[in-house]
Amino acid sequence: MRVMITGAAGNLGGMLAQYLLDNTDWPLNLMVHDKPVSPELAASDRVKVFRCDLADPATLTEICKDVDAVVHFAGVLFAPGPEKFLPTTNSQYARNLIDASVENGAGRFIIISFPHVEGPTSSERPCTDRQDIEPISVHAKTRLAAEKYLFERCKGTATRPISLRAGMVYGRDVLMVAYARKLAKMWLLAVWSEPTPIHLISIDDFNECCRAAVEKPEASGIYPLGDDDPTTLQDFLDFCCKKWRLCKPMRAPVPLVYTAAWLCETFARIFGTRTPFTVDFIRIGMVPYYCDTTRMKKDLLPSLKYPSLKEGRDIL
Repeated sequence: MRVMITGAAGNLGGMLAQYLLDNTDWPLNLMVHDKPVSPELAASDRVKVFRCDLADPATLTEICKDVDAVVHFAGVLFAPGPEKFLPTTNSQYARNLIDASVENGAGRFIIISFPHVEGPTSSERPCTDRQDIEPISVHAKTRLAAEKYLFERCKGTATRPISLRAGMVYGRDVLMVAYARKLAKMWLLAVWSEPTPIHLISIDDFNECCRAAVEKPEASGIYPLGDDDPTTLQDFLDFCCKKWRLCKPMRAPVPLVYTAAWLCETFARIFGTRTPFTVDFIRIGMVPYYCDTTRMKKDLLPSLKYPSLKEGRDIL
């Protein structure tokens, strides 16, 4: 079983690569662009690192050869002006990779998506497998476009399309959680007052879902991922800060949150830095979501390692 992972020098992609290295005997093809993979991954004789450019299809042929599964993470985060680059990085780059994978006979193509592609969802109308709803944010619109292309492109081919729609993945080294902790230490962590329902999944259970999507014969189609105890973004951040023994995040009015995001984005644009917030990031963050995990439990992960945040507190 040879698995190819994009974004392997990034956060979740690097974590999945390390997880598969530690828990399987599978050889790994890891795609990087500028940043190198971790020393632990680079040192393994089961790892092949390929420097590729998703904008250039000619660089994708070699890494896609003789691959049983492709797991696609690669994307751009924390950059200003996402509405300008996401149609390219989230959609066009995904199309290039999907084409290369199908043309080289990859057994499965697994795209890491999120429930926001179905717009606001709830326990009464959960995220399932719909692709006919117009999302709110540019992040979600462009990821949905990539999802749609994947399922259409794979029709009549040997490549099986799979989408894993994960909302908030948590763990101490997950980038979003690490950012929140950093801001909380500086007394800068804030969130809007209105409760936003979210559906968590731990990094351990997320990685296990990815592994199951690679190897289980029945895995196919769209899988919303989540634990057994949905919560709200506000309660999640309060819980994290209590665990870290830091002051809980301030509550701020929505206009002030958008103003702060605009200021961060403007500063990053002027000085060429990364930004923890963009206006579109706040826009997607305010979308409530709830995942129907029936198919996940049936095909991928019948039993969760951390069924709730309370049980997963030690990995924060």
